[in-house]
Amino acid sequence: MAGVLRAERVWVETFSAGSSRTSRSADGSVRGRLLKAVRERGGEGCGWGRPWRLPLAERVLLVAVYYRTNLTMRQLAPLFGVSPATVCRVIQRLGPLLALEPARTPADAAERLWIVDGTLVPVRDRTVGVSSRNYRFSANVQVIVDAESRLVVATARPDGAYINTGLIVLHRKRPGRPLLKGEEEDNAQHRKVRARVEHTFSRMKNYKILRDCRQRGNGLHHAAQAVARMHNLTLAA
Repeated sequence: MAGVLRAERVWVETFSAGSSRTSRSADGSVRGRLLKAVRERGGEGCGWGRPWRLPLAERVLLVAVYYRTNLTMRQLAPLFGVSPATVCRVIQRLGPLLALEPARTPADAAERLWIVDGTLVPVRDRTVGVSSRNYRFSANVQVIVDAESRLVVATARPDGAYINTGLIVLHRKRPGRPLLKGEEEDNAQHRKVRARVEHTFSRMKNYKILRDCRQRGNGLHHAAQAVARMHNLTLAA
């Protein structure tokens, strides 16, 4: 059975990049860098056993489509002309290979402004999520963003809070102790800076896998890492 989607420019810029306007001049760059990363991490396979039904470029596109649309395996299968089981294997195999690369520490790291924040992602796996304020079982995914470039430096699961970690946080009201004028001004400045990471979350959540993740175990972690990588490639382009 022939599939509908192929690793062509129109599909790559639709599903791998943030917008067709951004990727139109950098289609080859985004696609090429994704393929290069997957190849370097062993995406082509070990060279023995049953070969993949789809070439590597289409397997990478399949994962990008899955993260962008959050379609089920049964819905994706006819789009690529493969079985739902093959779709599942491709996602499990290539998803971790699209992960964000560890950031290199720049020479001026001490002078740069880094923003740390988290966002709730609804999950189906109750072993990785808890009942949250959005009345759903969710996991809190944290990211570190370079405030100047707005690139995601790192993403990981949270440890719960930022107090007593050495990070700059909002001044909080205490019973019987209103905020002082200086503290209110500090909070106002903090919110202006924090808006940059909120914009990053908004763009990352264009990938619907971060709106309702059906993956179990490390699936959400791999999805967040891959989405951060595609976000960075699009922004850099």
